[in-house]
Amino acid sequence: MFNLRKQLALRYAMASQFIGHDHARDILKTLPKQSNGPQWWVRVNPLGSEFHKDDLTLIGSAYVHGIVLPKAESGADVTQLAHRTGNIPIHAIVTETPASLFGLLTYNIPGSPLAAMSWGAEDLSAALGASSKYDESGDLSFTYRMARSLCLAGAMAAGVQPVDGVFADFKDEEGLVAEARAAAREGFTGKLAIHPDQVAAINAAFTPSADEIAHANEVVAAFEAQPDAGVLSIAGRMVDRPHLIQAQRIISRAD
Repeated sequence: MFNLRKQLALRYAMASQFIGHDHARDILKTLPKQSNGPQWWVRVNPLGSEFHKDDLTLIGSAYVHGIVLPKAESGADVTQLAHRTGNIPIHAIVTETPASLFGLLTYNIPGSPLAAMSWGAEDLSAALGASSKYDESGDLSFTYRMARSLCLAGAMAAGVQPVDGVFADFKDEEGLVAEARAAAREGFTGKLAIHPDQVAAINAAFTPSADEIAHANEVVAAFEAQPDAGVLSIAGRMVDRPHLIQAQRIISRAD
């Protein structure tokens, strides 16, 4: 993914390069129309930015898989962007303003092109006037943990992918792995990377293991054999319908 930022800046990982409108258009035109590799998702400026319309003009000349919309405050923002872009899939960053925290149940819109929701703490902390987003122990303060949880719940309520926010210290792989694995346990299905070196660790954390896939297949097979059962025993453990839903999600992610 790359970003269209102020003054049409294309940002690749941590390196920023400010370029002109024509140069940005030329880069977008070089994107392959078909690819078996990573998808191209372009991050645009927020809806209210003076650069937003220019961003959409540039995107209109390129083949992209989706748009990342920062500072989304409600499902209405996604709908507005969809009207401007012809329903290109949208990944909304949904917790970067104070008002956004109150709109996380508004994204469940039938026919919406919304594909994923992420949370962000940096812009939110600045908007709230916080001196730090961390508490004395070095953990995220309550407000930002709440924003993260609301993003997860809001994405699941909307039926889209919940994607965890960035881990800023790209040299701390151990910390990244721990945070990514924790996010996967909570229900997030991916994590934003701030540097290319983070991609492999993130992919590993969110890819189901062979044991998880095998157990999920067992659960699904057991309920297919007894579709009317509410509770079943598998390998000496009781499983019920919530376990079936979880197993189906693991298989879907593995596929």
